[in-house]
Amino acid sequence: MKLLRLIATPLFPVLTLLWMPLTGCDSSAPQKTDTSENRIEFAADAAGEGIATARDYLHAGEAYNREAPIPSQCYTKTDGKKNPCYTCHQTYGDDRPNQMNDGFLQGSYAFSEFGVRNHWQNLFKDRRDYIASVTDEEILDYVNQDNYTDLVRWMRSEQWQGVPAIIENLHLAEDAFDEYGLAKDGSRWVAFNYKPLPSTFWPTNGSTDDVMIRLPDAFSEIDGVFSRDVYYANLGLLEMAVTEAQSIATAPLNEAAIDTDLNGDGVLSVSTNRIQARAFYLGDASHVPVTRMLYPEGTAFLHTVRYLGVDESGRIYNAPRMKEVRYMVKERFRPDTSLASSYYKEAKEKHFGNLPGVSDHGDRGMNNKFGWLLWGFIEDAQGDLRKQNHEEQFFCMGCHKSVGTTIDHTFAFPRKMAGAEGWGYIDLATQPDAPSRGEFDGEFLQYLERVGGGDEFRQNREMLERWFNADGSVKREKVQNLDSIYELITPSPERALALNKAYRAIVEEQSYIFGRDTVIQPATNVFQTIDQAVPPLRPEHRHDWDIRLDWPEATESRWSYH
Repeated sequence: MKLLRLIATPLFPVLTLLWMPLTGCDSSAPQKTDTSENRIEFAADAAGEGIATARDYLHAGEAYNREAPIPSQCYTKTDGKKNPCYTCHQTYGDDRPNQMNDGFLQGSYAFSEFGVRNHWQNLFKDRRDYIASVTDEEILDYVNQDNYTDLVRWMRSEQWQGVPAIIENLHLAEDAFDEYGLAKDGSRWVAFNYKPLPSTFWPTNGSTDDVMIRLPDAFSEIDGVFSRDVYYANLGLLEMAVTEAQSIATAPLNEAAIDTDLNGDGVLSVSTNRIQARAFYLGDASHVPVTRMLYPEGTAFLHTVRYLGVDESGRIYNAPRMKEVRYMVKERFRPDTSLASSYYKEAKEKHFGNLPGVSDHGDRGMNNKFGWLLWGFIEDAQGDLRKQNHEEQFFCMGCHKSVGTTIDHTFAFPRKMAGAEGWGYIDLATQPDAPSRGEFDGEFLQYLERVGGGDEFRQNREMLERWFNADGSVKREKVQNLDSIYELITPSPERALALNKAYRAIVEEQSYIFGRDTVIQPATNVFQTIDQAVPPLRPEHRHDWDIRLDWPEATESRWSYH
């Protein structure tokens, strides 16, 4: 370990900190940075003083932010009433397996001593000069390039020892899947249509994305032979386990082919579009119990974060170029009684202000201590996808390890459109602004009103101009009359191109450890240092919320077996 000295800047006063070295990084991964130099070399600022750059940390293999799991959004200036916190921090009284119970964080920062300082320097960068230096043609050419296929080739080589989470032609987005989301390459990945979490994953704030799920082979086979009917029936059972529905619409299923009455009408139909909840999965997974709010062992998710595509008509779409490829797999199933002990340990560590820790297993992934392994790839300075280093991967634990709103540490699948309409590649134009479970107003409308802006930092000027009145109130009727959420959360072509350029600057700097948020100009509604004596939100501005949604099709909402 080494002592690193950060010279005073507008963000960081002079201080001396003990930095721990990064561990668990695989030198065979396609990293473009040179790790042979084992010391920090400082770049010079205008005064000739030394300032460590992100590349310095990458070259030396040193950790910069030991509280990387605290996302930038947690440093938002809320003014005591602007609440983006509720979408992550909740306490539920329904005995769900997620026992994080961190709703109190809407009223308390509870940061470690190290976490009090905001280390996300990129929030305060002014990207406008860089944006002006890049032409629209240059950035459009860049985002329309395929950087996924080269990653696929590399993952199939001997250099990669992890799971080859591959979907052929995934860069083509919806064209890689059939009508109900099944990958055309036979990999058994299934795309689903989900409502993006407010508001970091709204396209207007910088990125498009997609998520695919894959269950172990036993869940899609009968006597070792693939069965589409069994697979979609089991996916429906899993959806009901997550949403607690008693029955749900499905893609057309052949009950006679799998010799199972799925809809409970006493007839083995050759085509049914409904399935009832049951105690066990089907096919070769018939020995696996369906467990409330928990995925079966071996469940995997593939998540790509992409640039904003802009077509000739100005419409926004998922660009071929990927910013990140993320993967998580449930390596070990743990019942809720076992999970409770891990949540207790997590709460105890937070109570005593201990720094977070994880187990890094290299190409196998980073263990979140709740049964899941996660890994990810991110662009190098040339735009090729490389393996994330330890700290870059550690950042992902902030959402997939210890927040109260997730269901079995996932966000997207609980937000899938209900039933058959939710099977297929993500399409925002098909989604109404469905309310959160137990609410009446559209979820996004409610978010705009609770936050007072179109992003956590309330700096998305285009959203403010489009959907807010001069007095700061939301244009409710205008929002309610929209045909879909596409119109609400996608940017203008001009903003999309600017966001793409701003993120490209981060890529060239390789400064992910300083933040991945796409900002055009310096953020102002963000603290550089937290005063923990001042609560984030006054009690009347703290909100209950369920990550799941009341889609029009979902009318039955309590768990039961049939």
